[in-house]
Amino acid sequence: MQIPAAFDYVRASSIDDALALLQQHGPESRVLAGGHSLLPMMKLRLARPEWLIDINELTELDYIRQDADVLRVGAMTRHTTLLESSDVGRLFPIVHDAEQVIADPVVRNRGTIGGSLCQADPAEDLSTVCRVLRAEAVIRGPGGERVLRMDEFHRGPYETALEQTELLCEVRLPIRQRSGSAYEKVERRVGDWAVAAAGAAVALAPDGTIDDAAVGLTAVGLEGTATEAEALLRGKRPAEELFAEAGRAAAAACDPVADQRGPVDYKRHLADELTRRVLRRACERAGAEQEG
Repeated sequence: MQIPAAFDYVRASSIDDALALLQQHGPESRVLAGGHSLLPMMKLRLARPEWLIDINELTELDYIRQDADVLRVGAMTRHTTLLESSDVGRLFPIVHDAEQVIADPVVRNRGTIGGSLCQADPAEDLSTVCRVLRAEAVIRGPGGERVLRMDEFHRGPYETALEQTELLCEVRLPIRQRSGSAYEKVERRVGDWAVAAAGAAVALAPDGTIDDAAVGLTAVGLEGTATEAEALLRGKRPAEELFAEAGRAAAAACDPVADQRGPVDYKRHLADELTRRVLRRACERAGAEQEG
């Protein structure tokens, strides 16, 4: 039997209350959102917080709003809400692609986008999605609000730029014209962590060439995005040969490790193949939007 160490529990009633509780209880306090990452770590005694601050009543952090050229997503927005949102599916199909392969319905009903991003697990899907979408994290703390790019927010495996007294409140996704995105994942069984996964977002110029592109990989040791692959794509017309070249560059940029999910060569092969697939689908989706 796996049982967490003893802890105290308090439920926050507002964002300001949550911030005050974080200050009051200090570095031994942790925020509880969906709990699907934190509670297993507590059961294994990998995390031993003295206080859990439950933010599930903070409904002001549960929203999806389009504001001009930005889609604003509250940090307490559940995976299921993202999956069921027609605005998210229309503007960022990569999010729907990823949400369909995140764990299972039980996890999706409780887990939140903020919890996923704050866990910063290298095998976590939405971190890759947000990186390729050039998302921004809106953070609130005692000193006010600050906004960070995803490459600034994520500092490494299981490490973010959040101070102990701060709270991730919102994720901002920039909306681009003539754009498309896609995500694909290989897993050993339904709901498992990825053996490897890839995400891509592209924006087309009026002449049909690739104006901008972002390529990300999950669970294969790539920090940030595959910049070499992205540079190959810009200014070129979408084509299978181009996708293959970008796939090889992405595979070369990653640094997978051999484990129970597969050897290094197999994971590099997946990084190559999945990059080609998501670029193909992202360009098809961008082209359909351009024609529409």
